[in-house]
Amino acid sequence: MAERRKSALFGGTFDPVHAGHLWMAAAARDALGLDEVRFLPCRLSPHKTGTPPTPAADRLEMLRLALAEIPWAVPDDFELRGAEVSYSYQTAEHFFRSSPATAWFWLMGGDQWRALPRWTHPERLAACVEFIVIARDGEPIEAREGFRMRLVPGEHPASATRIREAVGAGETDHPWLAPAVAAHIAERGLYRCRHGCGS
Repeated sequence: MAERRKSALFGGTFDPVHAGHLWMAAAARDALGLDEVRFLPCRLSPHKTGTPPTPAADRLEMLRLALAEIPWAVPDDFELRGAEVSYSYQTAEHFFRSSPATAWFWLMGGDQWRALPRWTHPERLAACVEFIVIARDGEPIEAREGFRMRLVPGEHPASATRIREAVGAGETDHPWLAPAVAAHIAERGLYRCRHGCGS
């Protein structure tokens, strides 16, 4: 019998997508032998308040540019086509129903794993996926009854907040961005005094 296809769902605002996101996806793929990682930019995260994210079309295009040369990484606009707020359990249920023969995973960081009990219907999310938790070496990660979880240790220093602040401050050297993504940000004038610069 052929081995089940393994696919991970990786949600976030990706505002912008950066080297840390790519590192997380690669670490999960290497550790679990994933066939693909689907990057799912949300329309609006229920976990984040304050400044609205960059327009969906720009965030999706930056993902397409960043992932263009990575055959196992797939940009997916499912959540962008849905309701205003993106709930992870609804996304997982959609993919589980569309391909029940696939072994589905949900990729997240240790901070998200700790916050998971406060998510909307985490038990419905857990019924569809096994969690891949990327956590710093030595970071305490507790198991949760009824939640299947694989721990992948490691970390990357990239920060979307710091990237936005740097662009807003006029910096042009962005080591955590793919060159094509940096070019798109410059061409579109993204993050110029939108995310707290000058305030």
